[in-house]
Amino acid sequence: MKKPVYILNGPNLNLLGQREPEIYGTTTLADIQAQCEASAAEHGLTITFHQSNDEGRLVTLIQEARTKAGALIINAGAYTHTSVALLDALQVLDIPIIEVHLSNIFKREPFRHHSYISTVATSLLCGFGAQGYIMALNALAPIREEG
Repeated sequence: MKKPVYILNGPNLNLLGQREPEIYGTTTLADIQAQCEASAAEHGLTITFHQSNDEGRLVTLIQEARTKAGALIINAGAYTHTSVALLDALQVLDIPIIEVHLSNIFKREPFRHHSYISTVATSLLCGFGAQGYIMALNALAPIREEG
């Protein structure tokens, strides 16, 4: 994959390690970024890693990924369950989209069971904690020579 893998993170993920560690664990977002950078390098991939609490900023980054990314890994946080704007932006991507969640959203509150992202995602990983990001990168590694 000649273009970087965009890894986008939604609201409150900047508080990982502090926020509800019984659900999200103690790994920080900076830890996840470092793990992703190391894993990507092992596979000959590069990443572009972002976090935003702002829905509009995430839409802009998804739109940017249309031309600058070879694939997209997204943990949209709470926007997963509410954002038609993210869905609309994702619908125009012609690259693999992997949706990642640290917790198993289907074992949580009923409102978390619905994902707008899943309707357009290539695949979904949830419940593996920070390892889900690495699993997503591992899934993309075989297509690194394409696109």
